[in-house]
Amino acid sequence: MNEQQAIDRAEQIIHQAVDAMSPKPTLERTGPETVGPCIARDDHGPDDRRQVTLFYKLTGVPGSEARNLVLQARDAWLKQGYKYNSSDEKDMSGPFPWVSMRTEPDDFWMEGITGVLDRAKGEGIATLKVRSPCFLPPGKASSSADPAAFESQDADDPAARRALGHSSRIYDALRAASAPTGPGEGLSRVRGASGTAVHHTWSTQVLPEEERAPAVARARAYFEGAGWRVRPMPTSEGHPGVVAGHPEEHTVAQVVVSATGAVRVAVTTPVDGPESADA
Repeated sequence: MNEQQAIDRAEQIIHQAVDAMSPKPTLERTGPETVGPCIARDDHGPDDRRQVTLFYKLTGVPGSEARNLVLQARDAWLKQGYKYNSSDEKDMSGPFPWVSMRTEPDDFWMEGITGVLDRAKGEGIATLKVRSPCFLPPGKASSSADPAAFESQDADDPAARRALGHSSRIYDALRAASAPTGPGEGLSRVRGASGTAVHHTWSTQVLPEEERAPAVARARAYFEGAGWRVRPMPTSEGHPGVVAGHPEEHTVAQVVVSATGAVRVAVTTPVDGPESADA
């Protein structure tokens, strides 16, 4: 996939949600630049990969229609065969619903969000967001990791893409900026008695003390909403953390506050499918 293909596909997903809406909203693009750096770094060096993110406000309709528009977007995406990432039934039945979904098999992620304008009157504004998978610009190759620490990874390796995709979703849930890739972090291939797995580790920037536990709680809420099996995993120093297992992939993710005050994330996914590792 290249940049234009990613933009075209993201816009297609937006229009699949909007074109049949009633009342008909106006699309108003908002948010950051369309194309930016990939949020999941894959080795010790700079990550040249890019990612498309589109944000649109649905304007030109009464604020009381915002809820209806988000529900219409959800239904339109479901008709396309797209899958839930997570949603809260209480939220979906309330005046300000929110839904997170993904496309298959190309793994674009999208959200329908109802921003609150007047809570008492139930008025809001609907926003749609689509994020593409990571891709390399033309003429670029993946940065090579230290061969003593990592085995080289094919950019199209399904397990590597799966691990990086999960890291991307955890990043969204944490709502904290990532730190530069440090020693021992990045994407690696691990061989063990249960088979071969891809392991991706990264950290956020150091967070103020009052922000650390809420960040981990947001990650836990994401896992639970997406159907992962979750249990707490506090450190010996008492710092909060969680470990989660994906019920179908046997992917395991850990999100823990480190002694430095950063949140450390580790995602491990089997190379040869669920039968090669036990989550």
